[in-house]
Amino acid sequence: MRMTSIIGVAAVILGNSWTAQAQRVPAASSSCNLPQLQGVHEQRLMSGKRERTYRLFVPSEYDGRTPLPLILELHGSGGTSAGQARTSGFEGVAARERFAVASLQADGGRWNVPAQDNRPDDVAYVSDVIDHVASQLCLDTTRIYATGFSGGARMSSLLGCRLNSRIAAIAPVSGLRWPAPCGGRPIPVLTFHGLADPQNPYAGHAEGRGEEWLESVPDALAGWAQHNGCSTEAVLEDPAGPLSTIRYNGCRDGAEVRIIRIDGLGHTWTRNEVDTTEVMWQFFKSYRLQ
Repeated sequence: MRMTSIIGVAAVILGNSWTAQAQRVPAASSSCNLPQLQGVHEQRLMSGKRERTYRLFVPSEYDGRTPLPLILELHGSGGTSAGQARTSGFEGVAARERFAVASLQADGGRWNVPAQDNRPDDVAYVSDVIDHVASQLCLDTTRIYATGFSGGARMSSLLGCRLNSRIAAIAPVSGLRWPAPCGGRPIPVLTFHGLADPQNPYAGHAEGRGEEWLESVPDALAGWAQHNGCSTEAVLEDPAGPLSTIRYNGCRDGAEVRIIRIDGLGHTWTRNEVDTTEVMWQFFKSYRLQ
């Protein structure tokens, strides 16, 4: 890896992800004449002949006409949509920045990834949630983003592959995967990972687990870099302090691939060493579907 210097920790955190894509006029869903919907709402829908649920947050200043971006967030294995909403704090950011948040709920608390035929199709469920939100809100369909923690990170990695025609960017936390084979457009990827994570080890090869756990985080990052047509050389930025960044440059359509690593951090969505939620939103709002 090639070492580069940076000016201040802010450069490590925020990167250079701004593109001209973010300056285009928003594209709205067809539901911009519906009554205003605000606050937290528990939603139900049918997906794959199963009743599924999710939690929807809409900022109080939503006027029913201005297209809203949407963040899809996925809880960790054994978690809940409400628990993930508390962990990330995205609803607080959404209230200030004016976007919607859908906190999704896995069947039995575990996402179907790697996909098994005898379990619910969670890719279809996520797509159905997008449609369900768009039927109720004036939605900016070019600015839909996905994140998740742990098992939700593995699932959001899969969404970046299978739903990249609908999702503008992904930011898995503590569980990035490269779900090959993967077609479709280049998709911007930001991930966060603690170097002391015992649950999803940075170096992969988790002892006593199956093939799913062999892949290391750097290998997954390299898979996304190849998909996005980036340079083959990873660039390390390692200033003083617990944060370092590995990025790939020269990616097609400006679809960067980047990880923020945190020394000493275990298996958690941190708001201390780095405010994962705030940094992620800055990343997301730099991208939209072309």
